[in-house]
This record gives sequence, structure tokens and C-alpha cells, in this order.
Amino acid sequence: MHTNYLIGETSPYLLQHAHNPVNWYPWGDEALDRAQREKRPILLSIGYSACHWCHVMEHESFENEEIAALMNEHFVNIKVDREERPDLDEIYMNAVQMLTGRGGWPMTLFLTPEGKPFFGGTYFPPEDRYGVQGFPSILTAVAQVYREKPDQVATTVDKLVDGLNRLGAVTESDSILSSNTVRGAAEQLADAYDHENGGLGRAPKFPNVGVLALFLRVYWRTGEGRYLDMITHTLKRMADGGIYDHLGGGFHRYSVDEKWMVPHFEKMIYDNAQLTRIYADLYRVTGEPRFKQVVEDNIEYLLREMVHPEGGFYSTQDADSEGDEGKYYVWDRAEVMSLLGEETGDIFGRFYDVSDVGNFEGKNILHPILTLDQAARYFKKEPAEIDAVINRSKAMLLEKRETRGKPFRDEKILASWNGLMLSAMGAALKISDQPALRKTAERTVEFLFTKMVQGDLILHTYKDGKGKIPGFLDDYCFVSAGLLDLYEVTLETSFYEKARWLADRMIADFWDDQHGGFFTTGTAHDRLISRSKPAFDGSVPSGNAVACQVLLKLYHYTGEEHYLHRGERILRLYYDAMEQHPFGLTEMIAALDLYLEGSKEIVIVGERQDPAVHDMLTGLRSLYLPDVTLQCAESGVDLLQSAPWLRGKSQIDGKPTAYVCQNFTCSAPVTDWEGLKKLLEK
Repeated sequence: MHTNYLIGETSPYLLQHAHNPVNWYPWGDEALDRAQREKRPILLSIGYSACHWCHVMEHESFENEEIAALMNEHFVNIKVDREERPDLDEIYMNAVQMLTGRGGWPMTLFLTPEGKPFFGGTYFPPEDRYGVQGFPSILTAVAQVYREKPDQVATTVDKLVDGLNRLGAVTESDSILSSNTVRGAAEQLADAYDHENGGLGRAPKFPNVGVLALFLRVYWRTGEGRYLDMITHTLKRMADGGIYDHLGGGFHRYSVDEKWMVPHFEKMIYDNAQLTRIYADLYRVTGEPRFKQVVEDNIEYLLREMVHPEGGFYSTQDADSEGDEGKYYVWDRAEVMSLLGEETGDIFGRFYDVSDVGNFEGKNILHPILTLDQAARYFKKEPAEIDAVINRSKAMLLEKRETRGKPFRDEKILASWNGLMLSAMGAALKISDQPALRKTAERTVEFLFTKMVQGDLILHTYKDGKGKIPGFLDDYCFVSAGLLDLYEVTLETSFYEKARWLADRMIADFWDDQHGGFFTTGTAHDRLISRSKPAFDGSVPSGNAVACQVLLKLYHYTGEEHYLHRGERILRLYYDAMEQHPFGLTEMIAALDLYLEGSKEIVIVGERQDPAVHDMLTGLRSLYLPDVTLQCAESGVDLLQSAPWLRGKSQIDGKPTAYVCQNFTCSAPVTDWEGLKKLLEK
């Protein structure tokens, strides 16, 4: 069997291409040196393992001997896993968007031997079709242009590289930072709200968790009910849609229709981390049991399917199984009736929209179209009886589904996405104190710091017993933020200390002293054609936004103003963009809100095992408080005493005592949960 240079890689996506007839290289000196030595252009293909159209292009083109021969004849071919190399993905995705006005994966770029782009696109079909030029024609034409029109190539390269450099050349705003920007952003985003189906805009529908989190934050600040209505409506519709896996838990990547009905079936750890957190936050505001159930089902799915035996979470599950997208998740009515029997099958089928005709390519995506009360009236039974039938049926179908060929699971562990999972577990622990979840959170932290920290570096990826690639900005800031979120719920001091260590390393290696802000790459990374500063949210939050939130929180914990000054510089860099493009900057707007409003700094003086302290901590976890720093100062324990607002705090009459400070002012002390709750509700 033919093999290429990808055979020695650990990335499942690269290994999937290791037996293509294309002479693929991984990104690195060997490929780049060959391109420069032979003065040969580079064909760069970027994708990821759960990407459906990446698999399609591989089958149609990269497994095709004739197309592979063209690629090998004219180009040095480099294959990149975007999840392993977000730095390359960001630079070259920006280039594709400049060239074509759109982006996506698979991404196909043509570069000079120095790595500078001059032509590109996304998916190319194997032959001319529907007015789109086929990949072989593209290959031939690009090779000819590169060979015969070097001046034209050089002009395009100069324009693109100049454009890439200008993307990162942001100057600080001289406007006064105002809370009106936060409110104005929420109003602009509300104008795009789909009042019928929830979410923003038309199909395809993505969760857009950052937008929903901003709505919840603005509701909490202002009491404007329409923002709570929008997030509640959206999360209910998502939880009732086909985008949600009603048997096994977990959300699919996005919905191809505007009703959340037909998903793109891949499951990503970063989506499920962010959605777990927002559902937990909304439950703490509304108390609606459905939202808590989604959190618990999501956590059950993640612990069952996505955890490495030693700790840490895997990356993704594929959309395809046995060659078909969604095959693992959809059902024939006959199969359902055979498993459940006629009466139970009829109840389940009507509840979950299972029919002979189907709702997806002749099959059925499960999604509830009745409430328990509606089903009870229809079948003349009690709601509790219907609920029991539904739960038994789901368990039986899940057991049957487990016998099917499972979607491929990408088992590389990314530090950044595990940071998002730390935040998700922190949020889930506030509403559902599960020992298994607490243990998994602790093991994940241990895994990250024993397997993925080497010296002063956190590594980006771990697979097959090996960590590699120096961590990027997202790795440092997401893990630091996750540790602070976990610290807030567990008060485990080592989580705080690790979070601060990572933040300090992030400043040392990624901060731009000249212009402010953090680069994607640090001092340990190779120099590329451009050094970007991520500001806009994508499928994960912006690195600079999360880094800014971490710095501001650490300022509130420590009182050290260098954290505050750097956070403020980031906000000034992107303040004008926040006003002009709020959709892509919701996490930065959340950081702005934290900066302007300040954190609620809560100190409880007392022993944690004291029932009164326990009541206070339990009560705190039940409240949605978007920006909090929490300390429990036990007698004889020197707990982060560098924070100026901790000094002078003592017990009243020997009782556990709580203080709430904000914007340099502290409340009068209180000695019970009811008193503390009143302070927090002001």
C-alpha cells in the first residue's frame, strides 16, 4: 500500500490521508525546504477529522490516481489539521476570505515556496460541474500561471500579505469606554433575532453561545425581560430540535435548517462545553428543570464518550458512520416498532415524530413534537406514565444504537478545548453536585499539568502518549479561565495558582509590548508570514477576549494593576470594532462589561465545614453572577493574602461572616445566607 510522509504523524486527520497517492507532507522544514530548493509552488490543504466535505474531497480527488499525479507533478503538497495548527488555519483562512469573499473547510491554498498565498478556495469538485471549475483544471491552470506569469503572482502575493499584516495593525481607540456599547451591541444583535425559531438569522443555524451569554448578561444588568425571553426561547428550541441528541445527550455542530431540525451530525467538544455552561447559567436564572436536565445529559454524554482513561477530553466525533452522514443517529419506523412493540412504539413515535415517510431522507431524526401533557391527553394516560414510557424507550433505543458502527472519534486532546471543558464542569457543578464530575474535573487538571506542561510551556495537543506543539494563546487563556471558573466553585487553591502561572506565562510569551494585545503565537513558535492577534469570536471565543477576562479577574483577586492595565489596552484596541461589529465580538463585549461594572468580590471568613459557611457557598452557587471573585478565608490559612480587599476582614461575634466588595467599596458584614443574598441582589 502506498504511504506518504503523513504516516509518522499522530493527528487522526493526517493519518486518514497517509495512504493517499498524493505525496503529502506535514507542515515543516522538510516540505518548505524542498519547495524552495526546487522553486516549486506549495499546495496547502487544511481540514479536520469531523469535516464531512473534507472526506468528500479526499475520496473524489486525493484518492484519485490521475488527480494525485497532477498534484505531485506540479506542487509540494502539504496537509494540515486545523485543530493542531490554529495559527496556520487563521492566517490562510484570512487569505482565502480575501481572495473569494468566503471561507470554510476543506481549505485549499496555493503558496509560493516561501509560504505566501496567491490563489485559493475551499472545496473543489473532481470535474467541472454546476459552473464550478473542477480540481484538475484548477491544478493545471495554477501551475501554468505560476510558471508563465511570475509578475502577476508576485502582485497578488504582495496585496495578500499586505492585507494580512493590516488585519493585525489595530490602534487603540481614544473614545471613552462606555456601558452604552454593551447595551447597544445587545440591541443590534436582538434585531437579527428569529422570533419564530430562536437563534439569529436564517439557515444554517449555529448556536452562537457568545450572543446568548451577552443577552443573559444584559438581562441581569438591566432587568429587560426581552433578553431573557430570547435566550430561553432559543435554548428550548435547540433542546427540542434534531440538533440535540435525545438518546445519548450532546449537541451536533449546527442545524442546516432554521428550525434546529436537521443537524450537521458531527459533535465537537467545544460546542458541548460552551452549551453546557450556558444551559447551566440559564437554569440558575429560571429554575426550569428542563435546562438542568440538558446539562446533566450533556455531562453524562461527555463522561461516557469523550474522556481519556487518564483524564482529559477528546476532540470530536465524526458526522459520518459507515460512509453515510448521520447514519448512526437516524431511525426507520419499522425498527422502532420492532424494538418497542406496538403500543409503546406508537407512543414514542408520536412523541418523537417517527413516521413511515420520515423527516430526513426517508429516515427519522428524533425530536419531540408533543409535550408530556399533550401526549397524556392524546393517549388518555397520566403524564407520569407517558414520561416513564418515553424514558424506558429511550434507554432501549440507545442500547440498540450502541450496536451500530459508531462515528469516528478524534482522540487527540487539545489543551484549549479542555480549558473550555473546565469552565463547563465548573458551571455544571454549581447546579448538580456529581462526585464523578468533580473527580473528572480534578483528573483533567492533573492530566493537563502532568502530560501537557513541559517546563515553562503548555503543549497544544496530546495523542498516543505524546504531547507536542507549543501551546497557542487559546491554550493559555482558555485553561487559565477554566481553572478560575473551577476555583470559584471548589475553592481549591491549586487551581487558582495554576491559573495565575499560565496567565503570567501568557504575558511573557504572547504580549505585544509595542502595540498591546496578545499574538496567537508565542516566542516558542516558528515565524510565519504574518503574526495575527485573534479578536473575533468564531466557533470558540476570541483568544484576546478570554485573555482580557482572565487579566481583569486576576486584578480583582490580586490588586496588581499590571493585569488591569493590559486588560484595558486590549479593550481600547478593539473598542471601535465592538461598536461596529458586535456579532463577532460578544466575548470582548463581556470583558468590557466586566471592566466597566467591576467584579463582585465576595469574602467569606469562616471554616468551610461550618454549616453556615456551607449554606453561603451553596446559595452562591445557585445564583447567576456573571462576574465574581470568591474567597473563603479560613483561620490559620494564608489564602491569597495579597488581595487588598481581603485585609481587615474578620468574623463578627465569632460567626462565619461574609463581605461583598465592588468598585473599591465593601458592604457591611453579614453572618447568614439570607443577608448575603440580599447584598448580591442589590
